[in-house]
Amino acid sequence: MSLHRKLIVSLAAASALLAGSAQAQYVGPTAGATAPSSVAAILKNPVDDQAVVLRGHLLRKVSKEKYTFSDGTAEIRVDIDDKVFMNRKIDAKTQVEIRGEVEKDFMESPEIDVDVLTVVP
Repeated sequence: MSLHRKLIVSLAAASALLAGSAQAQYVGPTAGATAPSSVAAILKNPVDDQAVVLRGHLLRKVSKEKYTFSDGTAEIRVDIDDKVFMNRKIDAKTQVEIRGEVEKDFMESPEIDVDVLTVVP
């Protein structure tokens, strides 16, 4: 094999190796990085954009698309877009599951931006 051919084969192999490693990215959960399981845990250590799933009750409407949510451990403000709420009849006695992300802005108390609201039977 000529030196020129060996160089081409080596470059092709290196290129394939680099292309494969550039595309391989693990995007699943990381060991030890568990989502908080309660409002109290979120308030104790709020992490911006952290995914959460909680069950509890919407206690009251605070303003347009803002509600107070409690899971029995503490209360937190939640932001539920009208399109997510979908005009369902929900009161303080209705158990719901919320899925969303923690929003922690500088100098503000944390809240949850709700992506999915499910009535729990």
